Amino acid sequence: MSESSRDTARGAGWGPSEPGLYQRLMPVQVRKLSWLDPRVLWAARNGVLASWFGDPTGRTRGRLVAAQAAAGAPADKVVRPDVPDRFSFMVLGDTGEGGASQYATVPGLLKAGLDTEFAVIASDVIYPVGSADDYGTKFFRPYQDYPAPIYAVPGNHDWYEDLAAFTRVFCADAPPPAPEPRPRPLTRAWLRTLLWHRARPSDGEHLAEARESRSAPEQRAVQPGPYWAIDAGPVRIVGIDTGLLGTIDAEQGAWLREVSRGPRRKILITGSPLYVDGEHHPCAIEGGGTVDDVVRDPEHHYVAAIGGDIHNYQRYPVDVDGRTVQYVVSGGGGAFMHATHTIPRVSVAGVGEREFRCYPLRGDSLAFYSRVYARRLRLRRFFTLTEDEATAVVAQRLGIEPARAPAPEVRITLRVRLVAGLLGTGRRPDRAARFRLPVRKLYTQLFSPGSVTYSPPFFKSFLRLDVTPEAVRLRCFAATGNRAQELDPPVEDEVTIPLT
Repeated sequence: MSESSRDTARGAGWGPSEPGLYQRLMPVQVRKLSWLDPRVLWAARNGVLASWFGDPTGRTRGRLVAAQAAAGAPADKVVRPDVPDRFSFMVLGDTGEGGASQYATVPGLLKAGLDTEFAVIASDVIYPVGSADDYGTKFFRPYQDYPAPIYAVPGNHDWYEDLAAFTRVFCADAPPPAPEPRPRPLTRAWLRTLLWHRARPSDGEHLAEARESRSAPEQRAVQPGPYWAIDAGPVRIVGIDTGLLGTIDAEQGAWLREVSRGPRRKILITGSPLYVDGEHHPCAIEGGGTVDDVVRDPEHHYVAAIGGDIHNYQRYPVDVDGRTVQYVVSGGGGAFMHATHTIPRVSVAGVGEREFRCYPLRGDSLAFYSRVYARRLRLRRFFTLTEDEATAVVAQRLGIEPARAPAPEVRITLRVRLVAGLLGTGRRPDRAARFRLPVRKLYTQLFSPGSVTYSPPFFKSFLRLDVTPEAVRLRCFAATGNRAQELDPPVEDEVTIPLT
């Protein structure tokens, strides 16, 4: 087994190394996605409009599901593939930026997932707005050699064009839903409708051609809607659609409660994680209750809840009335990396630093971002931290034992402490709001989405789950973009979840 980031800095991808072969998979020309481009931000405006003028996605989803039901989708929305009691599947989240960091995950994914029965994408299949024209280079091409079906739950970016392209790709060209009734003039809904971003009439002209990259019968997955369940061996995998704002509508909530009943062990896949960055986000259900209420109910027998949306890996083993539920963030499948060094010392739901896991390690995250900011501000000598300096200062500021010990001769100088403070190491949001230097807020909230890099290490990740009647073995694999980690993807975290 290859070294991981918990073993050595080289295992994390730092230092001289041979670049991976992922670049051979990429198109000749790749349009670099910039989250600082006003055109991109304007196209992705629907999330802001929904928060200002009311979220219409629940009603849109209801009409979409009704159209699929009329077209013959199963009423219980359960897929029942021919899967043995012992099988494996992959999970990767927030994949579709289409750049080097997405393609860098592919060789390791194929290596670790060659014998798996299917894969699931958890959130944001396509950036920036879920356009059908982007599926060719951001879904079909990168995963053309994955031999099994791929299912998906949508993220907020897939909803920026009302999920039209997502349903065309994953739901067997389902018929479009009935149009929304026209709102009364001069109302909030009317204003939202005027500003709402919609797909171009010509969007998806090349979708049929793109499908040829994954046209083998064994690669074909047809799911009954944006939310679904898969009965596979001894487990039921339940996928929910959290829309634009991270909530679910009453109709989906009623289905979730119904499909969660019974003794079969269950794994939730959601576009919005329930525990993330040291905080609990239970996910509200319209009309009352939360998704986490459903997960915690002992009669529903959930053993894990895996969510995307946040672009890194985190795991919280939470004790729920004497049983452990593994709450996992798995959003490192291709998009820009969300920092982990800004996660404060973890103390939530009985989970502390000793039990908490994340990837990239906080020190590697700080070292990565110090280089990003050094490049953007052209202050390389000041901002750039070595991996050892970043690891040491994170451990000092949070009062934790580093997962990878820094070199004994490393010194935490005033400059190192100042850079760590400017980049928000381990600070909670309420304290960050009082931080006087605007650099910290500006770079972590604005430049973080613009921090896509085009050379390793990328700190991407994906999951493999091996299921038997007795247990589920969950492993988080790293993808750095280096050749060594392509040939033998390192395991950054592993846990065995009992089913009996």
